[in-house]
Amino acid sequence: MEAIRDWVLSTWRQLTLLAQAINPWDVIDILIVAYLVYRILTLMRKTSSGSVIKGIILLLAVAWLSYMFNLRVVSYLLDQVFAMGIIILIVLFQPEVRKLFEQVGSSKLRFLFRKNVKLEDIEAGIHAVVSATVAMAKSRTGAIIVFEREVGINDYAVTGIEIDAKITSDLIQSVFYRDSPLHDGALLIRDWRLLAASCMLPLSTNINLSRDLGMRHKAGIGISERSDALVVIVSEQSGTIAVAVDGMLKRHLAQDTFEKLLVNELMHKPVVGTKQKNTVKSKG
Repeated sequence: MEAIRDWVLSTWRQLTLLAQAINPWDVIDILIVAYLVYRILTLMRKTSSGSVIKGIILLLAVAWLSYMFNLRVVSYLLDQVFAMGIIILIVLFQPEVRKLFEQVGSSKLRFLFRKNVKLEDIEAGIHAVVSATVAMAKSRTGAIIVFEREVGINDYAVTGIEIDAKITSDLIQSVFYRDSPLHDGALLIRDWRLLAASCMLPLSTNINLSRDLGMRHKAGIGISERSDALVVIVSEQSGTIAVAVDGMLKRHLAQDTFEKLLVNELMHKPVVGTKQKNTVKSKG
């Protein structure tokens, strides 16, 4: 028992000395590194980079064994590979590195210029999108609707036709009506207004997607991989509703589930009961 007490006291003294040696800049330094590691791991988790990581770990194991058993040729070759390590990593993880810089660059200072949107306008916008989506699903009208959030999507907005209109169910349905010149492409929403229609989106680079997914689903997943946008997709073939967020696709959503998902993702907190008069910062 005394030995345990001595160990606890010794450990406590060491932790106290360590805490005294740490200054605020050390804490900031650690937090920055932890955040960068977290973002890198998050990006890799959402892509096929996991197999690349396994390959790198295997390569390190081979390098360790070559040094242990004095395999000179193998050690020399691996030394040359590791000398070019940074360049090789950039090439291997080019999509992930690009996405990281895109998100950092696109979201800078955006929060300073975001419009204040009334809570009732957000509720009305969600109701209009849900109503239009359900109607298009019943008529099997293909559609793809993108909600901009923190990361800007101007690069894709300029590929379409500017609208800048209030969100209404009828207008959304008219955009995706089969004979409409705007029905091909995506409808973009910013600050709870219809921003642009007939916009071109990047296709997903995920090679593990199901083969039965059409181009709309792949485009919806693609933009959600490159930004934090929420994407609503209506299948023309099956008439089902899907939502893409962070490169993940949720399919075959019922109306209630779909509406709750939009509320939870696009509002800071779910709205219950009577409408309030305050304003909130729009996430869409």
